[in-house]
Amino acid sequence: MTGQSRVIHGDNLEVLATIPGGTVDLIYIDPPFNTGRRQTRQRVKTTVSQTGTRIGFSGRTYDTEVLGSRSYADTHDDFLGFVEPRLVEAFRVLAPTGALYFHIDYREAHYCKVLLDRIFGRASFINEIIWAYDYGARTTKRWPAKHDTIFFYAKDPDHYTFNAAEVDREPYMAPGLVGPEKAARGKFPTDVWWHTIVSPTGREKTGYPTQKPLGILRRIVVASSNPGDLVLDFFAGSGTTGAAALELGRKFILVDRHDEAIAVMRDRFASHPEVVFE
Repeated sequence: MTGQSRVIHGDNLEVLATIPGGTVDLIYIDPPFNTGRRQTRQRVKTTVSQTGTRIGFSGRTYDTEVLGSRSYADTHDDFLGFVEPRLVEAFRVLAPTGALYFHIDYREAHYCKVLLDRIFGRASFINEIIWAYDYGARTTKRWPAKHDTIFFYAKDPDHYTFNAAEVDREPYMAPGLVGPEKAARGKFPTDVWWHTIVSPTGREKTGYPTQKPLGILRRIVVASSNPGDLVLDFFAGSGTTGAAALELGRKFILVDRHDEAIAVMRDRFASHPEVVFE
């Protein structure tokens, strides 16, 4: 272990076994959601065109050119059996005041909550955060699923880091009801976070499937760690956890076994020589 931020290419269970117990201040993980589908993200380029088939802002039309795509198979025959030993290790490596944020979707959330209660203890459950968004395909056969779940657990529910004063504030939904002073200051976020997904054509995109928004990770890192702390993400994907930690003055360890994820992170951290790849 060093004081450097690291990106490790390897099996996360094997890597977790090398991390000393009680040394990680914050863990965020976004494991495969076990959707049973291949997750794919296309990289596209759009240009304004009179004959384009894509319709954008103010009715403008665009031509779309597909530049490439990345994908992985999101399926496990025994998802809980896969994730349990990794969560046991996560509990071991967390510092006494540390926290875990476990990001999952509705298909597995309820089963994972029971598993997390067993490993951390029910008293260590702090929040069920709902990340709500309004983008993507819709169905008319049921209510369209437009949220993910993030479970927040503290290793010690009586002593854990939570920097409420540092968290970004949100606009009131009905500012006229609270007065101009409160409306100008905004409100402390609740456990429902309205935040768009990463735009397929935005600057933030890396092209990696299931990339999570930097705004979500900034909020988590600010709230549940301090400058100089160590942040761990052992399903690192596109490296958004590391990007937030780097921006906010935290060290990080990112782990992923997929070649494509490592390639994306090499690009993402290319201008940061202090980040070591192993």
